[in-house]
Amino acid sequence: MAPLHYLFLSLCFVSCTFAQLKRFHHSSMEDGSLNFLVVGDWGRRGDYNQSDVAFQMGKIGNELDIDFVLSTGDNFYDNGLTGVNDPTFEESFTKVYTATSLQKQWYSVLGNHDYRGDAEAQLDPILRKIDGRWLCLRSFVIDTEIAEFFFVDTTPFVDQYFAIPNEHSYDWRGIGVREKYMANLLKDLDSALRESHAKWKIVVGHHAIRSVGHHGDTEELVKRLLPILETNNVDFYMNGHDHCLEHITSKNSPLQFLTSGAGSKAWRGDAKGWNENGVQLFYDGQGFMSVQLNHMVAELRFYNVFGRVLHKWHMSKPLHSAI
Repeated sequence: MAPLHYLFLSLCFVSCTFAQLKRFHHSSMEDGSLNFLVVGDWGRRGDYNQSDVAFQMGKIGNELDIDFVLSTGDNFYDNGLTGVNDPTFEESFTKVYTATSLQKQWYSVLGNHDYRGDAEAQLDPILRKIDGRWLCLRSFVIDTEIAEFFFVDTTPFVDQYFAIPNEHSYDWRGIGVREKYMANLLKDLDSALRESHAKWKIVVGHHAIRSVGHHGDTEELVKRLLPILETNNVDFYMNGHDHCLEHITSKNSPLQFLTSGAGSKAWRGDAKGWNENGVQLFYDGQGFMSVQLNHMVAELRFYNVFGRVLHKWHMSKPLHSAI
């Protein structure tokens, strides 16, 4: 059971303005600040140091008194869940993230490995009955007053998953006509971002837009998603997919690219090398990220599997700036 200060009732479903993007509300702290953790590519029944990362997340979560956790996808390896009764859900989630500080809401997107299994299972409310922390949808918005989080289903954008023949099968139920799905999602995202008056705008997806890790830039997102983020003054794009920690500064806008995909198995020494953007951090080991927001400052910290701070960065905004 989550602690009383979590206030589950503050997570209220409100009327949906956009076709794809369901909206939820999560209350921030009394002073308007917000603290949370970001982790991705984690679900391996505690193996590959997942349990060690979870332990450090619990410690940092307690120190920061976090409000929630963001999962950047690839929640269950290697091939997602087989259904809502798959024991992998509890073995890789409930029984691993046991710290008191982590008994908060988890907001999750699907990754490409999740699509290899029963993708619909991760979206099913039955999982929330098994573990009330779990909330995973294809694309949605979390409104916290000080910040809005726009979760984007990036897997359908990647051409290689639709190649024929393909060594993997993917669960495309719920997608329908691919091009129509993507066009509607981008249209709804653009509308939601334009209408947002939040101090901070944060977009979360599984695949990287900019990365110097194993997979590198996702060209489909560079072409179709990045212009929308830059036009709408998005502050941070957070992703997983590459099993590393990265902070890359855009050369064209204030947008920061933040990879937190190091929740379990990592790829040592597997990097593509620096690109034309400003690489502030590349770490090819396990770890996670924390974010602290208030009306003036955002502070990011990246931690390794031992809880050591690898990189710290902050961004300031005028108190009364208009978005």
